[in-house]
Amino acid sequence: MSGSSRDEIRLVDLEVFYRVGVPDAERANPQRLLLTVTMFRDVSAAAVADDLTQTIDYFQVSRRLLALGEGREWRLIETLAVEIADLVRREFGADAVAVEVKKFILPETRYVSVRVERG
Repeated sequence: MSGSSRDEIRLVDLEVFYRVGVPDAERANPQRLLLTVTMFRDVSAAAVADDLTQTIDYFQVSRRLLALGEGREWRLIETLAVEIADLVRREFGADAVAVEVKKFILPETRYVSVRVERG
C-alpha cells in the first residue's frame, strides 16, 4: 500500500511569529502567521504497532516550525511555504506535504494566504 496512501497528519493554524514581508519596515518585527501543514504518509504500520517511530511526530514538527523563524527573515510567504514543505519532507519523512501560510496584513481581509504542495 506504500506510495498509494492518502493518510494525512495535519497541524492546523500553528501560530508562529516570523519576520516576513517585502518592505524592510514590515520585516522589522516578527508578525503573527498561522501555518497549516498537511503531511501525507501511510500510517498503517504505525497504527498496527501503535508505534510513534513509524509515523510523523507532529509534536516535533511543531517545535521545529516554532523555532524556524529565529534569526531568519523572508520577503515572500511563497518562499516560506516552499521552504517549510521541503523541510518537512526532508526532516520528517513525509511522502508529500501541503503548506498554507496565513498572513494578517490587509485590514480589509480576514487573512491572505499562500498554499503549496510538494511531493
